[in-house]
Amino acid sequence: MSITQTVESVDLAPAMRIVEEMSPLSHGEIIPLLQRLQEAYGYLPRDVVLAVCEETGLPASRVFGVATFYSQFCMEPRGKHLVRCCRGTACHVRGGNRVLDTIEKTLGITDGETTKDMLFSLETVACLGACALAPVMVLDRIYYGKMTARRSELLFKEIMLEESCIRVFVL
Repeated sequence: MSITQTVESVDLAPAMRIVEEMSPLSHGEIIPLLQRLQEAYGYLPRDVVLAVCEETGLPASRVFGVATFYSQFCMEPRGKHLVRCCRGTACHVRGGNRVLDTIEKTLGITDGETTKDMLFSLETVACLGACALAPVMVLDRIYYGKMTARRSELLFKEIMLEESCIRVFVL
């Protein structure tokens, strides 16, 4: 089987395009490579990382070491929308726990989980670096500051409604 073929239902074509665009690759480019792969696939499928290592000659142990060391990389599929809630001191003092509790209740998941419909993944982080906006959360790279439990509930219900409408029209 050619390295550009599909491995266990994972299309390697996007990965091979990324490798071609970034060639020649050095050890110093592992993080940008992983970032681009994760952007293309939504996470880092094991078979994709192994195929890229085989194609580039980068040691798999080193690439997986980088991928598992940095929290920005995910080795498991994530939901369409990534929710990150801050649990830093400023957010905690200003009610971040109530916001997180409401999000967990609204979505039916807890930290590190993904909804069954693959719509949302939830992560808590030590600090989002926006303490003046506390409590803060990030949804798909958009910062939402001065969040309240009610605002978070309405935001997620609105997204769920939009997503269900999109699915109805797509079907």
